[in-house]
This record gives sequence, structure tokens and C-alpha cells, in this order.
Amino acid sequence: MVEEYDKLLKKVDLSQYNHSFSLKNKVSRVIWYITRFFLFQPFKGNIFNSWRNFVLKCFGAKIGKGTIIHANVKIWAPWNLEVGTFTCLGQNVDCYNQGKISIGSNTTISQKSYLCASTHDITDPQNNLILKPIAIKDQVWVAADAFIGPGVTIETGAVVGATSSVFKNVETWTVVGGNPAKFLKNRKLRNG
Repeated sequence: MVEEYDKLLKKVDLSQYNHSFSLKNKVSRVIWYITRFFLFQPFKGNIFNSWRNFVLKCFGAKIGKGTIIHANVKIWAPWNLEVGTFTCLGQNVDCYNQGKISIGSNTTISQKSYLCASTHDITDPQNNLILKPIAIKDQVWVAADAFIGPGVTIETGAVVGATSSVFKNVETWTVVGGNPAKFLKNRKLRNG
């Protein structure tokens, strides 16, 4: 058993690790981090929503009307972010969007949630990076402290329960929860 494990270890060689980010991407991220520190994070409160959205748009983000992105939201690459109208990214959301992340309209990503649009190929001896976009559709609620994994699509009207970890697609108008997230029930809206 130990001998087999040793053989496996000898096959992994991270010295040849290959990321896919260009010099332009790296320089853009440095400029974004500096801008974020001086022109995004200090502007807290609803009065500055439009300003924060403007700063994100200057870096290529597509942000819809009435959207709120809190000042302490971490966004790895604004140019990989698309958000619809009247959507909210709550306090301390971490949008690790090495790959694209699109979020629909009338959607809430609650505080401390983590959206991760990349992973590593664990079958590759170099453990190379794989970009896997996340799509969160309209009228979705991702509750507090949830993890949304690479390549996941959360369909219209779905709810992801607090502290859930989502590794598979979530169907339309369903509620999921747990780690890993599992179907709990269908979501039904009351009339009026």
C-alpha cells in the first residue's frame, strides 16, 4: 500500500505547472486590485452603488440596472463577470471568476458565499488549471455562506440553502441544501 502511494507521488510533478493567464491578464489584475483598493472598497453604502458599478464596468464587467454589489465583495476579474438587473451580491461574497461567471436578474447571492469558476485537473501530473464557467439564472437565491463549484448552472427560480456546497447543476424552481447539495423540495411562490 505504501509502495503504491510512493509510486503515485513520483508521478506528480508541479514544476511543470502551466497556467493559462497572459501577461495582459496579470497586469490587468494588478491594476484592478489597486483600483479596487482605492476606488471600490472605500465607497460603502447604498449611496455609492452606481459608482461601484461604474468602476466595475470600466474593467469590462457587464452590470444591469439596479444591481447592488457591496464594497467588500471580492471579484478576481471584473471582465469575466456578467450580472443582470436588480440583483445583489451581498457582503463578503467571493467571486473567484478566473472563468466566466454570469448571474441573472432578480437574483441574490447572500453574504459570504463563494463562487469558484475554476479547478485543477487532478488526473494531470502537472495539476493544470481548468476554467469552468458558472451560470446562475434569474430569480435565484444563493443563501449565506454557500459554495458554488466550477461548471455549475443554477436554473431559474432555484434556492440554494445556507452553507450548502453545490457541485452539480440545480434544476428550475427547486430548493437544494447540504454538502453536497441535494434536492429538498420544489419552490412554489404564493399568489399576491
